[in-house]
Amino acid sequence: MWTTVAAQIATATDQPFAVERVQSVGGGSINAAHRIAGGNRTYFVKVNQSTRLGMFEAEALALQQLAATHTLRVPQPVTWGLATSQAFLVLEWLDLRSRGDWSTLGRQLAALHRQRGNRFGWEQTNTIGSTLQVNTWQADWVTFWAECRLGYQLALARRKGFQSDREEELWEAVPQFFRTYRPLPSLLHGDLWGGNAGFLVDGTPVIFDPASYWGDRETDLAMTELFGGFDPEFYRAYQAEFPLDSGYPQRKVLYNLYHILNHFNLFGGGYGDQAHRAIDQLCRMATNLL
Repeated sequence: MWTTVAAQIATATDQPFAVERVQSVGGGSINAAHRIAGGNRTYFVKVNQSTRLGMFEAEALALQQLAATHTLRVPQPVTWGLATSQAFLVLEWLDLRSRGDWSTLGRQLAALHRQRGNRFGWEQTNTIGSTLQVNTWQADWVTFWAECRLGYQLALARRKGFQSDREEELWEAVPQFFRTYRPLPSLLHGDLWGGNAGFLVDGTPVIFDPASYWGDRETDLAMTELFGGFDPEFYRAYQAEFPLDSGYPQRKVLYNLYHILNHFNLFGGGYGDQAHRAIDQLCRMATNLL
């Protein structure tokens, strides 16, 4: 496998390359990850079964689009393909740490979110974790969210045994959160939790493992709060640069229900109970908005 990977790196960089060292890297539950080195060059390589090549192609495209905005640092995709019946994605190696300039991350994410599209969705299907993420273009955000995000995950969850006697009430509640709010399409990271952000040694923020599409910027902010949250300086800087609508605290529960359901669909366990609690909360909040 590594001979094929090295050959593709050489072609992509127009420089000879041979893999001299391979080191397994932890931290992910979807792909196998490796650090490969040869000469004075080092790369990060994700590996999965061959049927996952499309997932890597979508990730590379998202990284290229994010980089083209010149707002946030992302790993540069080098090459991707198939080797010995396995799919791989080669990225530049970045030495990351968990502490850095959170204020700059907030400002730079705000700058990313100022990149505007004219529709909601993306040019191809991608993945959130390993779950298919449908990105069919829509002119209306609520329609997109209902069909391509919440509805899709609820349908998967039902097939895995999830049942809510308040689902009809939930669907009646959703429009209440958008009565006076009309988001514009922003370019999103799409899966922005703490495990997908880090910092270079000089404090420069880096985001990675995107599930990008054009959508409501609040969804990225909501995801940052789901699993422990980012540093308070991040939120202060973002809010100063690009203030959020007053209805964000309610909508973030709706937006994070998508990710909670996805975790139920991927891992099961207590995520089902967490989804039930979020649905109950949304139904209560919608009643108060009437």
